[in-house]
Amino acid sequence: MTPCRKTFTDTLLQLALQDKDIIAVTTDARGSVTLGDYAKTLPDQFVECGIAEQNAVGIAAGLAHSGKKVFCCGPACFYVARSLEQVKVDLAYSQNPVTILGVSGGVAYGALGATHHSLHDIAVLRTFPGMTICLPSDSRMTRKLVKMLVNFNKPCYVRVGRAAVPDVYADDNFECQPGKAIQLTEGNDLAIIATGETVYHAWQAALQLKAEGIAARVLDLSWLKPFDHEAVKKAARETGKIITVEEHSRYGGLGAMVCETLSEHPVPVRILGIPDENVIHASSPEIFHHYGLDAQGIVAAAKTFLN
Repeated sequence: MTPCRKTFTDTLLQLALQDKDIIAVTTDARGSVTLGDYAKTLPDQFVECGIAEQNAVGIAAGLAHSGKKVFCCGPACFYVARSLEQVKVDLAYSQNPVTILGVSGGVAYGALGATHHSLHDIAVLRTFPGMTICLPSDSRMTRKLVKMLVNFNKPCYVRVGRAAVPDVYADDNFECQPGKAIQLTEGNDLAIIATGETVYHAWQAALQLKAEGIAARVLDLSWLKPFDHEAVKKAARETGKIITVEEHSRYGGLGAMVCETLSEHPVPVRILGIPDENVIHASSPEIFHHYGLDAQGIVAAAKTFLN
């Protein structure tokens, strides 16, 4: 088990050692982002902005416009709130190919409360034309993602958590392709579609359901923009029922995107996410359990839904 943030920055450092155009920008967050080794090893390819996310996005945009390969790294909650205008104008509108690495996304900051949770980021950023969004499900996918983004020609938002996460993929023999879902399990009784760190819980739920005679198809929809409409339609057509799981508000995120996709040919959809309330103050696993986003909660929701 490895934190995706550590895999991201370790991979970035390996690549930057071979490419002087790779630049990491941060905002007094080298500890949170795990950029300490990067900053020490490559100080000339590192920009520290202090607690100034708006400035950081503007600086990153300028560097990218000058031909650099820029990764702007810091807490997700600030980059999708405090500096949202800069992300909208300097990156998405201006099409400067900066990757925003939002660490400790969703409820990863746990007990720090609503000020440090990022549960609106998908809903907001997917409305920005030209913005790409990815929530990798484990370290293997994160490593593939970094290698891809070094030469990506569009602005991208990557959201990862804080703690170590279990592997979803046993090896590197899978495709990490923008706009493409990955099917993890076979099944036609229902489909469970998840993104980011909820993918592991969806997969574990499917294994428990299988032991009880329920065949659940699981889709890893880590790429949220571009969105794999065809995989969702196929799952709806072949299973007839869909559960979505996300570490995000129930409004405007993965569940909403699935419902929008199926609006002309609807099937029953149950959205598992954060309701319209300030999240309880607790650890991330406790929050997942409280809102039914862990394997136990997904299994319970699936059984109720099928009945």
